[in-house]
Amino acid sequence: MIRVLLADDQNLVRASFAMLVDTAPDMQVVGEAANGREAVELARTTRADLVVMDLRMPELDGIGATRLIAADEDLAGVKVLVLTTYDTDEHVVEALRAGASGFVVKDIRPAELLTAIRTVAAGEALLSPGPTARLIARTLALPQTPQTGGPEELTDRERQVLALVARGLNNTEIADTLGLSPLTAKTHVSRIMGKLAARDRAQLVIVAYESGLVVPGH
Repeated sequence: MIRVLLADDQNLVRASFAMLVDTAPDMQVVGEAANGREAVELARTTRADLVVMDLRMPELDGIGATRLIAADEDLAGVKVLVLTTYDTDEHVVEALRAGASGFVVKDIRPAELLTAIRTVAAGEALLSPGPTARLIARTLALPQTPQTGGPEELTDRERQVLALVARGLNNTEIADTLGLSPLTAKTHVSRIMGKLAARDRAQLVIVAYESGLVVPGH
């Protein structure tokens, strides 16, 4: 059972998502938060597996709340799926840097939201390569200090794997592309995450684009 926490300052949005999530046999809503501070506290007290986090909330926004969750060792297993009004929202990149595992727009189809929750809860990144690349391309010039290392720390094979992760391939697809076994591909991804101090695959995507290893549009 996936324990879901909903964080959004709009009561109607939370109520709608709660009704949807509770219809899924493998999920349950364990809490609702109207701002980022409530989200962080409820993440601790409800032992949620995943937080569906709105970006814009009072008191503490979704980026700040995501950063606090990612930095808390007691919440190491909690995943964050960011909600945004537009897929062109450049704040999404900041949320990914902060530790979010993916993002969806608020007008997402009900079935797609449930799939997104399952994907992120399973430890996969939920990043559409096209929109993600465009968002990152527009925010590369922002004065931010990267929270991870760089691809120069990686072997040539690891750089190849990282580039494929950034293009949206899963471990099986990476293995097929490079002529590896799925287990070897998984091992490479794990080692890359360790070397770059990345929380999950979403942060690997950020590093790949921001370092120039993968260029948007190519």
